[in-house]
This record gives sequence, C-alpha cells and structure tokens, in this order.
Amino acid sequence: MPRLTRWAIRASLLYLGLGFTLGGVMLVAKIAPGHPLVWRLLPAHIEFLLIGWMAQLAMGVGFWILPRFAGGVSRGRESVAWLACVLLNAGAVLAGLGPALDPRGWILLWGRAAEVGAAVVFAAHAWLRVKPPSV
Repeated sequence: MPRLTRWAIRASLLYLGLGFTLGGVMLVAKIAPGHPLVWRLLPAHIEFLLIGWMAQLAMGVGFWILPRFAGGVSRGRESVAWLACVLLNAGAVLAGLGPALDPRGWILLWGRAAEVGAAVVFAAHAWLRVKPPSV
C-alpha cells in the first residue's frame, strides 16, 4: 500500500474520531444543557465527518486502487496527489473551524476554496490513470 494511502486513511480515521467526539459533546449538551456555545461545534462536526473522513478516505483508497501506468509500478506524479491531500486537510480544518472563529465567513471561504482545489487537483491526477478497458 502506498505511503500516501496510509497517511490519508490514518488522517481520515483521526477525523472520524474528532467528528464523533464533537457529536458526542453536542449530544451530552442536549441532555445536560451547558454552555450555549457548544452548538458552534456543529459545522466542525459536519465538516470533519463529511470531508475529513469520507472524502479523504475515498481519495486515499482511490489513489491506491486506480490502475497504474504501464509497467505496473508508477502511479503518476505522487507530488500532485500529496498536494490534493494537503489542500483537503487544510480545507477541512478551515471550513470546520471557520464559522466559530470568523463570523464574517472569510476563513470558511478559504476552506471551501482549498477543498475545491483538492478535488480539482486529485481529479487531474486520477484522470490520466483511468483508461478504457482494452479490447
């Protein structure tokens, strides 16, 4: 299994744990009302689970499972896939924490831009590896 895939899957599992923890904190706040600001964790909970866990897991597995180039060893320019992974993580953190830190929405905007950039960069990397089946 390539190193990028291992790191992406590990990071996605960390996001899963963070997302479940934030969700648990909000569930406890429903039973025993505490500080009302606990509900500001909801965007981070959603972002960490949807983007941090699901999208990153899909990217990591996609990098591993897509067909290799001729010769069977090369997965293309791995630096491009690493860039997609870094952009996705930066975007998940910025978009998750942005609403709580910046009410004007600039951090959220930068986070979403990083996530879109990650999707575009990963798609560009994977595009060359997806080929029609040979006849």
